[in-house]
Amino acid sequence: MRITDIEVICLRVPTAGQACEWGEDAVIVKVHTDKGIVGIGEADSSPAVVKACIETPHSNLYCYGLKELLLGENPLEIERLWNKMYWASNYVGRRGAGIHAISAIDIALWDIAGQFYGVPVHTLLGGKYREQIRAYGTFIPAPNPADNRAIAMRLVEQGFTSIKFGGGVFGDDPETDVQIVKHVREAVGDDIDVQIDLASKWRTSGHSAQMCKRLAPFNLNWVEEPVLADDLAGYKKLAHKIEPKLAGGESLTTRHEFKHFLENSDVDIVQPDITRCGGITEMKKIYDLAQLHGVQLVPHGFSTGILLATSVHFLAATEHGTLMEYSQSASPLFTDLVSNRLPFSDGFVVVPDSPGLGIELSNDVIEQFRV
Repeated sequence: MRITDIEVICLRVPTAGQACEWGEDAVIVKVHTDKGIVGIGEADSSPAVVKACIETPHSNLYCYGLKELLLGENPLEIERLWNKMYWASNYVGRRGAGIHAISAIDIALWDIAGQFYGVPVHTLLGGKYREQIRAYGTFIPAPNPADNRAIAMRLVEQGFTSIKFGGGVFGDDPETDVQIVKHVREAVGDDIDVQIDLASKWRTSGHSAQMCKRLAPFNLNWVEEPVLADDLAGYKKLAHKIEPKLAGGESLTTRHEFKHFLENSDVDIVQPDITRCGGITEMKKIYDLAQLHGVQLVPHGFSTGILLATSVHFLAATEHGTLMEYSQSASPLFTDLVSNRLPFSDGFVVVPDSPGLGIELSNDVIEQFRV
């Protein structure tokens, strides 16, 4: 079996120039083979940049576009192809968008392998430890703090026992932050886990520590990305000052960045995104690093049903993969792009057993939102 084409599809709900928030754009990759098997992958990143990383013609031995490297290759040789892509694109890759692009292709290769062998991806990864995975619901909070009571209660009524919010106005104003957390906690009661995601908007460890002290009455489960992942000194200071668990790492790529982060941040939870960190192949190595450092791995996941399915297969095949993120985005790219999107029910997502990732894309959604 050989790779015959790599198709990159950019999608966007708002038109160019309009504001676009998480979940409203996407880049998906289809890896085509001469046996008719097509693998599907995704990168949660800037679609145009990822497309360029894949399709650009080479200029020297370290500046290859990924498609050019893989045409004619055997898609089942996944780890060898990962290393080939990493080495030959390292002037434009090694971290950031270059690895995001590799992630999308790597996921598609695992999808091909599962379809070829007639088994789900979690079987290829060593077998599933569980039939279902507990999920927490994530939403972008409303600007008016009181409006978040109803949003949070809708999640609880769906069966979520754990919720998280971040993005939007959250992190912009200390008093607004306090009021949003207060309203959410009062609405859901004391038995629901509540997490907050700052998307690094608290900026400094000093301000973050002060905010965590103000929020102490609301018993937060974890505080996510209060500062940039580069601020390792800030993370280390916070880890020894605050009561909630400290989480971060969604913007990091490859085992190299995660090794440095785990050795120097003292976080309790690390959050690689499988569509950014290097795909399934690299996620396996990052999970092993987390275990060696005594840190829980809870993947970031706020994009399409492709990311959702990939995360489920990965977590099902990891001994301690017991918690995942489940987006509450109303974007059609989350709700409808994958026509058989894995559903949430009674606190959990069921692990599928269809070959590969088991993803079916909606051509209607692709054509409607293709850039």
